[in-house]
Amino acid sequence: MPIPAVVPRFRGDAKIEWADHEYREPGAGELRLRIAANAICGTDRHEYYDGSPIVPGHEAAGIVADAGPGTTTAPGTCGVVYLMDFCGECRSCQVGATNQCFAKRGDVGQNTDGGYGPYAVVHETNFFPIGDELDLATATMLLDVMGTSSHALGRARLIRPDIESIFVAGAGPIGLGLLVTAKVRLGADFPVFISDVSNWRRTFAESLGAVSFAADDRDGIIAAGADMCFDSSGRQAARELALAASTRRGGLICVGHGEGLMLDVSRDLIAPERAVMGSEYFRYDELPENLELLRAHADYIGKVITHRLPVSELRNAFELFFSGQTGKVVITQEAE
Repeated sequence: MPIPAVVPRFRGDAKIEWADHEYREPGAGELRLRIAANAICGTDRHEYYDGSPIVPGHEAAGIVADAGPGTTTAPGTCGVVYLMDFCGECRSCQVGATNQCFAKRGDVGQNTDGGYGPYAVVHETNFFPIGDELDLATATMLLDVMGTSSHALGRARLIRPDIESIFVAGAGPIGLGLLVTAKVRLGADFPVFISDVSNWRRTFAESLGAVSFAADDRDGIIAAGADMCFDSSGRQAARELALAASTRRGGLICVGHGEGLMLDVSRDLIAPERAVMGSEYFRYDELPENLELLRAHADYIGKVITHRLPVSELRNAFELFFSGQTGKVVITQEAE
């Protein structure tokens, strides 16, 4: 039966109001989740300042409350929600490229109700069970922090399999994700260089093992000589510097949406045999390997979370996150 609840409504201009809402029963192939945690993402800025007709939150973890007909996931199962409600049948989905689905049904928390509310109704196919070993706030690291970052690293290794160091432009949550994911996948001593405009973020990245630079330290960044470079900032200037900083046979992986990129094809690509590649979210089938990595390195990866705040403090959490002096901020609520 439908469940009445009170949910946050993002009205725009940084205003959040609380209003009555009803969560429908799960239909065929669907699950109704009791949300336990949702991590704030930089892309939530749009909903926070411009408003949203649905309940936002696209980095959600929770517990299955009810299961619809034709499902096999038992109530009580803990898991995370894969953002993209992929069709499972198109050409991309058939080869596992669920992040490039040709017939996507929606994006949870962006055009269907997401993780800042107490419940969410999702297709079973984009729910990933995680077992009972991890707390659900830490489990949100499987999504943008580890998932998006691991996928980007995999894209980079298609260009340069023998990567010995990387540079990351931007030490926000995705930049930090690239840092910790590189360390757990490629070794604790693997060199990760990172830049940011924020002194706080650079210091925080250093505490996780990075060598940091001011964002405008062109000479220092280029002298680092990273094999592959990543842009998580979305800034054109940062992308162009990152490409210039990449060594021969290297390249730039663009992870952050945003501005454009100007380059000289002969100088920047052909002569040094560099490449520029995009990387969008991640594939659903990458979750099992990331789960094993998170279980093995939960203490280290969990350091990316600097604040865990209850949903009652949602507006304060957003203001804190957008101050630029946090790692990941996770919103929690009771899920029992």
